Amino acid sequence: MFHYFFGSYIVTIFGLAGAYLWGEHVHSGTGLTCVFIALVLALLEISLSFDNAVVNAMKLEGMSEKWRHRFITWGILIAVFGMRFLFPLLVVAIFAGVNISSVLNMAFNDVDQYAHYLELAHAPIVTFGGAFLLMLFLDYFTEKNKKVHWIVFLEENMQKLHKVRGLCTITTLCCLGLLMLKTAPDARVSVFMSGVSGIITYLLIDGLAEWLERRQEERAKVCADAVKCSGLVGFLYLELIDASFSLDGVLGAFALSKDILIITIGLFIGAMFVRSLTIMLVEKKTLAQYLYLEHGAHWAIGTLAILMFVTTFHEIPEVVTGTLGLIFILSAFVSSLIHNKRIKNDSQG
Repeated sequence: MFHYFFGSYIVTIFGLAGAYLWGEHVHSGTGLTCVFIALVLALLEISLSFDNAVVNAMKLEGMSEKWRHRFITWGILIAVFGMRFLFPLLVVAIFAGVNISSVLNMAFNDVDQYAHYLELAHAPIVTFGGAFLLMLFLDYFTEKNKKVHWIVFLEENMQKLHKVRGLCTITTLCCLGLLMLKTAPDARVSVFMSGVSGIITYLLIDGLAEWLERRQEERAKVCADAVKCSGLVGFLYLELIDASFSLDGVLGAFALSKDILIITIGLFIGAMFVRSLTIMLVEKKTLAQYLYLEHGAHWAIGTLAILMFVTTFHEIPEVVTGTLGLIFILSAFVSSLIHNKRIKNDSQG
């Protein structure tokens, strides 16, 4: 198991050393404080993203070894530099109406102003992520050919709704409509458009992935090209899921620190452990061994999506989000163990 997390341990050592040196550079004597904050942020990222790891593992199982490797290499660069560092800068640049270099200067030299602009962008950002994740949740439980159910009385009835055309989109739009009732009038347009963008993004990526899968089956003779394309789409799909999961954590990190470098280091460490956990789940075929883990992860996703909507008008501590997700995962894990034990007893009996 150690070799799966070797890279994560290396990143942790260098990351915490960097946090210490940066803290001492900015203000002598704050190095250990910065190390502590980075560790807390890393743990927060891991707790918020455990369900993300399970979903990623589910998608990665159908991808080639090459694309799995790219997910852990290119993917971590996109996840850390793109989502944890560059994305907040771009958001502030858009809302403040200034260029990216000025925002970068603001992030290091005027953190209060930077945090203020990021706070203004909070509602539309999390609405996009919430809509995307809610579509993912609904699509999973209304899948026509779904055979296994965990919370049977709910999941069986949800699956029956697959006959309703466009159900996932209609339900998410209804949630956005209800959200408008609680959204401040001056923010309604941006929040609603962000939610619609989340829906459209999911439909485009999911539709393209399905089309490529069908094309791959139909054109076995040119399978190499089909696999290459489906691998790329799967990679982009995973990065979008990761981005949606990380939105709340990136914004919530400012409650612990306003130093963008310390935030990036802490979230980088956490994201690296989540990536390592994902690869371990795939290679050890954990999802096949524990039947209900996927279900628990998707229930956690649905819960996170709703909570992201709620955070547009009411603050919810990240520890609540992380704890609820962990409860679903652990409950599904225990249910899987009970199921495996029952199967074993039946076979022996």
